[in-house]
Amino acid sequence: MEFRVLGPIEAFVNGVAVPVGGPKPRTMLALLAVHAGRVVSQDQLVDAVWGEEPPEQTRAAVYTYVSTLRRAFADEADAISRTGGGYLLAAGLDQVDLHVFSAEVVAGRRALADGDLEEAAARFTAALAVWRGPALGGAQGRWAEGERSRLEELRLAALEDRVDAELAIGRGAALVGELGAAVATHPLRERLRSQLMLALHQSGRQADALACYREGRQVLLDELGLEPGQALRSTHDRILRSDDEPPAPPVSRLEAVEVVVAPQRPSQLPFHIADFTGRAGEVAQLSEHLSSTGPAVRLCAISGKPGAGKSTLAMHVAHAVRDQFPDGQLYATLRGVQAVRADPAEVLAGFLRALGVADPALPADLDERAQLYRTLLADQRVLVVLDDAADERQIRDLLPGSPTCAVLVTSRERLGALGGAAQFGLDVLDEAEAFDLLDRVIGDGRARAEPEAAQDIVRLCGRLPLAVRIAGARLAARPQWKLGRLADRLRVQRRVLQELTLGDLEVRGSLALSYDGLAARERAALRRLGLLDVSTFGGWLVAPLIDCPPDEGEEVVERLVDAQLLDVVTSDDSGLLRYQVHDLTRAFARERGDAEESEAEIRAACTRAAETWLTLVETAGERMPHAQFGDRATPTPSPYLDDGVAAELLADPEAWFDAEQSDLVGVVERISELDLTDIATRLAAALCSSRFSVRNLFGQWWRTHSAALAAARRVGDRTGEARLLSGLGWLRYEQDRFDEASGYFEQALEAYAHTADARGQALTRLASSTVRRERGELTKAHESLELALVELRELDEPHAVAQTEHELGRVLTEQGDLDDALETCERTLAAYRSFDDRRGTAIALRSVGIVLRAAGRLDEAAQRCEAAVDIMRGLGDRLMSAYAVQALAKVRIRQGRGDAVRSDLLECLATCNDMQDGFGQALLLRTLGELESAAGRPEVAHRYLERSLEWWTALGLPVWRARTLRDLVSVLTALGDRPAADLAWTEALSIFERHGSREAREPRPQSVLNPA
Repeated sequence: MEFRVLGPIEAFVNGVAVPVGGPKPRTMLALLAVHAGRVVSQDQLVDAVWGEEPPEQTRAAVYTYVSTLRRAFADEADAISRTGGGYLLAAGLDQVDLHVFSAEVVAGRRALADGDLEEAAARFTAALAVWRGPALGGAQGRWAEGERSRLEELRLAALEDRVDAELAIGRGAALVGELGAAVATHPLRERLRSQLMLALHQSGRQADALACYREGRQVLLDELGLEPGQALRSTHDRILRSDDEPPAPPVSRLEAVEVVVAPQRPSQLPFHIADFTGRAGEVAQLSEHLSSTGPAVRLCAISGKPGAGKSTLAMHVAHAVRDQFPDGQLYATLRGVQAVRADPAEVLAGFLRALGVADPALPADLDERAQLYRTLLADQRVLVVLDDAADERQIRDLLPGSPTCAVLVTSRERLGALGGAAQFGLDVLDEAEAFDLLDRVIGDGRARAEPEAAQDIVRLCGRLPLAVRIAGARLAARPQWKLGRLADRLRVQRRVLQELTLGDLEVRGSLALSYDGLAARERAALRRLGLLDVSTFGGWLVAPLIDCPPDEGEEVVERLVDAQLLDVVTSDDSGLLRYQVHDLTRAFARERGDAEESEAEIRAACTRAAETWLTLVETAGERMPHAQFGDRATPTPSPYLDDGVAAELLADPEAWFDAEQSDLVGVVERISELDLTDIATRLAAALCSSRFSVRNLFGQWWRTHSAALAAARRVGDRTGEARLLSGLGWLRYEQDRFDEASGYFEQALEAYAHTADARGQALTRLASSTVRRERGELTKAHESLELALVELRELDEPHAVAQTEHELGRVLTEQGDLDDALETCERTLAAYRSFDDRRGTAIALRSVGIVLRAAGRLDEAAQRCEAAVDIMRGLGDRLMSAYAVQALAKVRIRQGRGDAVRSDLLECLATCNDMQDGFGQALLLRTLGELESAAGRPEVAHRYLERSLEWWTALGLPVWRARTLRDLVSVLTALGDRPAADLAWTEALSIFERHGSREAREPRPQSVLNPA
């Protein structure tokens, strides 16, 4: 195969051109060809092809065009492969004209350096012959325009190199025409003009050469307001002399030096920015410490994450205190995070020269240089600034010995081994400081004119000073931009690092320096944290991500903290720490992950992490309240968690869940994106059967199930689809959206039937029957439960059998078969007690109490309901405690003791309101209405019951509406509104009879309320 981008974009298979489609597939092919042999991330492809208006389904759109290209290549379709989070064009460099051109240029420059002018000229000629016209013909978009300009610059540089070789050989006359055309096209390019002048001179056309100079000078003045550069002026002078003067002899090295040291006052501090903002506390403390006096060198060490403004702060403080150091200021950048760090011996050589030591007097040995350095600084008041130190070892020899001197050091790592140093850890700016910095950099009060957009920019920059400064500089350079435009661009995660780039300032580059300095495992850990897209996490997470033992994972985390790429954010009472990845660091890590990790590695790492999370969720679930329905799996031990870590993490499972909640949702969504449907389904189900259900965390429940369901449907996982549909049905039931709940349960039954999963069908029938009972479909609910019982007994599922019998007991209660209902509920209670299931026991006690209350056995009912309240409160289950209190209150009202439970009922109503439980609010409002009616306050009772009616109507629960209408009959009668009471009773009785509930056989209530 052959690919051409230096002209119209073309592809050839077996020497025959193949169609590559329109502008978008051509642009995609060009990007892959330019990076032939290297992975191009999906984000790069999207950005190149669609720019700022990517399609909603980017993955599908990219795949469509990749498929188009693969079809065009026919037998060579595997030339484009999916790998490492992107796509790779598997073409040799000799198969892409751009890389052929580059290879010839490199060979030409090597020959030019070796003095082989003929070979150089031939190589450059061969390189330029590859071009067939303007590069990237047929491509479109911002990337193509930028790349086209870059390639044209490479072509011109190769042309100029070839001309240099030809001129050195003496072939200037043959170049005049070609160079004249090039200069006409690029009149501001001084090197080309200089070459044309030399070619004219070699042709004997001195006057034309000088005229060419005058013309060029005028163009530069008119267009740029600049005089010609030194090189062009030198060419002009040579031509004026008509012949070349011999070069001046090189300056010889002094053989003897009379003066070894000529004392000097160095002043090496770099440029100080005028718009320094914030850090008032740090500035004051640093200035005070550096200006103080004492028996030892004053040493301050500033540490912080990449882009935190360490160097800027150091320069600001150094300039602020420079008057305190009249004997000079020394400065060195130590390149601590770069591949080649500054050698202390070379830094000392520079310092010694600045202090007046001549080169011949420089000691060769590091120790001797350090001794001379300290000798020269003895009793001198000098400030030494050491920027970007790698570690303590790099700077020890650079520290003066005199207490009259002071040293200011910056480093990305905390230099804890520097004895006597005042340590200053630099965090991100606070919101006010970050806003002020943005405002000052932009200027013209634009930030204060658009405060909301400015605050968004500050937040999206993570309040990192470097990022805020770049964002402000970009806006300052674009006065026509609204701040909201940049904020919108920064919200696109895959573009945020690209947006935070301006000239030689870029967040990506700053982070890359730290990243490149890490060992392989630390880099892998950071990449995978980015790919998993977690913000805060426990240190245990790194072990499954990089597949290592737990203790080694903790060591990797600590090294990332030392490198300022992770922050320690909390420490609980157990001493375990949590860590945070800054937003921009996370974006960088994911970018590196997409570029460096294969799809198989990503899937494997995310699976290991999710499986470990599942172990912890299931372990926590054993120690916390759990949902009435749903599986409770036995935790599977994880090789990435030792017993001590797991036990300490889950010493307070409620607190652990609170800390992990947002990341657990994000992890389910992330692994669903990777189509890891099995673990996504299991983790989502475990979450909703414990924390999400008990705490009514409906938003999180919906997000995890929806993400996993979409993945299951994409890959055709009907088992996972069925389980998730059932979970969504239960979610909608908990949200009191009963029609939707029924729909999801029906879909789940269909999916389970497709997979012949008898257990799944039985459990779904159990869950669906609850919805039917609430909606008054008592006969259907009874039939469904009887069928589920048969299936679950055959499957030997004792827990599920107990759940089913409990629900059957509740249906029997509604139908008025109280003897069977009591027997069934008592059997359920015994089963839950045998399982040592305290929450199930409490729920069954409440149900037994309700049956006994309906049978008029009030003292027994009160005893069971009180026991349910005690257990639920002991478990800390607020919502089910409210339901238990409500059941007890109904008994107390019948016993004539309603006033004692009024405050409890009001508190429970507030709980249901807090936890978004509409059914609970309706039930408690009805109970409060019953209480006030029994207490002889019909007006108050009327208000409560009317509000309850509104809820039942909104929820679509006719039987519960009828029960409240029944209560309202006696209240309306007491208020003297007999016609309204008659209408209420007629409607209630009609509903009871239609649904077959026990109230249909009960008499009409009288004016004194005795509710059933």
